[in-house]
Amino acid sequence: MCGIPMIDTDPLAPAIPWLKTRRALLAIAVLASSVAGCVAMYQVTSSLALGWQVSMLVLFALTFTWVALAFWNALCGFVVCALRLDPLSLRRLNHEVPNARLLVSRTAVVMPIYAEPPVPTFAGLEATCRSLMQHSLDDKDASEAARPLGEHFDIFVLSDTQDADQAQIEEAHVAALQHRFAGELAIHYRRRLNNQGRKAGNIAEFCRRWGRHYDFMVVLDADSLMSGATLLRMVQRMQRQPGIGLIQTVPMPVGQKTLFGRFTQFASALYSPMLAAGQSFWQGDTANYWGHNAIIRTRAFMNHAGLPTLPGKPPLGGEILSHDFVEAALLKRGGWQVLLDTTVTTAVSRHDPYVSASHNSFEAMPSNLLDFAKRDRRWLQGNLQHLRLLGGSGLHPLSRLHFFYGAFAFLSSLVWLGLLICTSVLVTYQVFGDVTARTLPQPLSLGLLSITLGMLLAPKLLGCLLALGQTPHAFGGRLRLLVSTCLEMLFAALIAPLMMAWHSLFIISVLLGRAIEWQTQTRGERSLSWRETWQHTGWMTLSGLLWAGIMAAFSPTAFGWLTPAWLGLVGAAPLVKYSSSATWGGFISQLGLLNTPSCTFKPPLLDAFESLVANSDPCPLDPASQQPLPLAPLPAERSGEMPDQSFSHFAQKALTASSATFKEPH
Repeated sequence: MCGIPMIDTDPLAPAIPWLKTRRALLAIAVLASSVAGCVAMYQVTSSLALGWQVSMLVLFALTFTWVALAFWNALCGFVVCALRLDPLSLRRLNHEVPNARLLVSRTAVVMPIYAEPPVPTFAGLEATCRSLMQHSLDDKDASEAARPLGEHFDIFVLSDTQDADQAQIEEAHVAALQHRFAGELAIHYRRRLNNQGRKAGNIAEFCRRWGRHYDFMVVLDADSLMSGATLLRMVQRMQRQPGIGLIQTVPMPVGQKTLFGRFTQFASALYSPMLAAGQSFWQGDTANYWGHNAIIRTRAFMNHAGLPTLPGKPPLGGEILSHDFVEAALLKRGGWQVLLDTTVTTAVSRHDPYVSASHNSFEAMPSNLLDFAKRDRRWLQGNLQHLRLLGGSGLHPLSRLHFFYGAFAFLSSLVWLGLLICTSVLVTYQVFGDVTARTLPQPLSLGLLSITLGMLLAPKLLGCLLALGQTPHAFGGRLRLLVSTCLEMLFAALIAPLMMAWHSLFIISVLLGRAIEWQTQTRGERSLSWRETWQHTGWMTLSGLLWAGIMAAFSPTAFGWLTPAWLGLVGAAPLVKYSSSATWGGFISQLGLLNTPSCTFKPPLLDAFESLVANSDPCPLDPASQQPLPLAPLPAERSGEMPDQSFSHFAQKALTASSATFKEPH
């Protein structure tokens, strides 16, 4: 591994002031809110039988605490973004201009792929590479001592594709890329004959063979796009702050054309900057890793992030599926800082002209609700595995919280469903039991419901308020921003019961021992047929109609209260079908609604990507021979160990040195 001189070290940057105080205040706020809500709920349910009261209180406490945490996180992010502060240092944001001449390290940009659509995958990689190499042109007047930018970066396409014909197409695309970047940037292609360990195993195999060549590793997904400015800025920060093990950016969804895609893209652009800033504010140097669009210190990753196999059979045993959370926890356990970098995201939301044009971290999203739910099905199984790691030896308390938080993101659907079922059964029981006494204190119960709904909607309202004050033009103007936010809130409310139903079904399936194959996700635009839609949502519509009918017959009041839940279920089929339409998405776009900064101020990276997709050859050949170009040989290996870590035992002596004295080994 290359040694990194300690240049331009900023001793203040790794320090996060008052971090323990921030976490303590957040915990107090969440717990106080939860206790107050539970006390009110106790009064609401005081006349119920003890069994009903305990059931309602437990389900409500779990749900309300989850809502309170989201509310206070959003409020923290709102304050940080409104004051234009860096959420870690609490200083005014200072957007550095990356300088390729400051590089003294070697970085591998790795893209693990598995049977991906070749044209958009390699067009995205080429757009990223061209954006990076543009900085070599910008620095053409650099001093003679500066090394070419291509000497600091190597690109690796790490294929797990098992089909030989698909692999040949991948090889042809990579060979064409090698030909186009010859003499500028080294691009390599490695294909495994088996995909043992899936993505985590793919990256671990790369680390064992070539990891010791590189100081840092940038991980991209097949649908990732990152600008050269973002890559350079992250590398320079890793050089300056040698205690950092991982920096996760906040990738923003782009390129969506369906109505569902435009809703998710708009929601991410409007809310994610604020929510990510809130997370970074209290997570500090114990942030999470999302598996892509991140930079990792290779030595730290190899020493501390080797994944063990969980005892038992799938779905809760075997290979760790959602590996990224676990790798972040292991890095933190090893003494490394894990940071969530929101600088680019918050800058784009405020439309800094320089940053929005050149500092980008993007990704794609599923284009319809069915594909979105299928992706959640994979994540759910992996996140439920994390519950087995809560007692892991040596883990930071926040790493344990990440494990629980990720699992409860799905379990909350089952809790919500349980609360709705209890309420409905209680109402029906009261009618059949001829209960004449008023069971629920109406003013108090209505007040508690209003507060809960207010806290649920607050993050969206705060995100809209922030954009109204700072960047309304980036969303099409204030009026269009307000209309778009209202539409998104309505759409989110309608699909929430669908996601609750799907998640609950998925959880029950996992608990029954039914594992799924972790295959590649569907990418690209896909409009659904009525047949496919009804096949997956018909049971929801019928359940919603039955539920609404029972409530209307037995308790018109409960029918009204539960309208947000049953209405989405009744309309499941048309919601899923029409939201998958690119025609409706285009109509909304023509009205200037659901606009985002990446559409209003389109960065060069997206223009380059779209141009490359439009002009790409599905199977590129050598123009002279009309045969596939030959692949360049792989670089010489420099084998290194990446030992599997144990969650049962952990030696404190394995901790890294403090960032003040740390130096990379030669």
